[in-house]
Amino acid sequence: MGAAGWSGVPLAGLLWGALAGAVPQEPVVHILAEVLFCQPAMPSLGLALTFDADQLFWFNFPRSRWTPQLPDIPPWPPSLETPQQLLRDATFCQDLRRQLTALATGHLPESKGIPMADVFPAQPLRLGEANTLVCLVGNIFPPAVDISWQLDGVPITQGVTHTPYTPTANLAFTRFSYLRVTPAAGDVYACVITHEGDNSSVVAYWVPQEPVSSEELETALCGAAMALGILLALLGIAMILAAQRGARG
Repeated sequence: MGAAGWSGVPLAGLLWGALAGAVPQEPVVHILAEVLFCQPAMPSLGLALTFDADQLFWFNFPRSRWTPQLPDIPPWPPSLETPQQLLRDATFCQDLRRQLTALATGHLPESKGIPMADVFPAQPLRLGEANTLVCLVGNIFPPAVDISWQLDGVPITQGVTHTPYTPTANLAFTRFSYLRVTPAAGDVYACVITHEGDNSSVVAYWVPQEPVSSEELETALCGAAMALGILLALLGIAMILAAQRGARG
């Protein structure tokens, strides 16, 4: 602490500051992970770089380059891992997968996760105004799902974008799907997630509802409080009358 920090500071404050500084703090742990996966389904290869479960980059194998998840992220230094090194790792992964598949098929059960989905708007909802619906799909394994959108049961193909798979700490994956919408009253949107090769699907629905204004909410709360007060008053009168009748008896 500098000399200016000492002037006008109570002694108790200094002692508390010294004691607080002496208390050991738990270290903050951050995880930088690079996850490579390979599989027979599409996409056959995937490589992601995450920081604390947030994806920073994904490797575009057809173009042999790192692609940032957000446009304002600085480019990943190519000198750390050259594309040739990453392609060799991908080839090794595919060769190892084929060998393990030949050994494990018929002896070990296939591991699959049941996807969990949640749909929500990216911006505060206003009926009749453009917005973006977000479908967050978690617990994906293997990373081979098809995400589609429907409006009132009719498939939607325009204005749909998907993100690459993001690995998680529990050895599963997450994926986002976005849909540009102009919601109206009575619309029913559905995000449909289907595992490739399976006949089962997981569906998450979203129905736009105009948020209640603060004045309407205050009026409703006041009315509910008044009704509750009247009900309690009537209950108290009934209990008093019952007690009087019991005393007379």
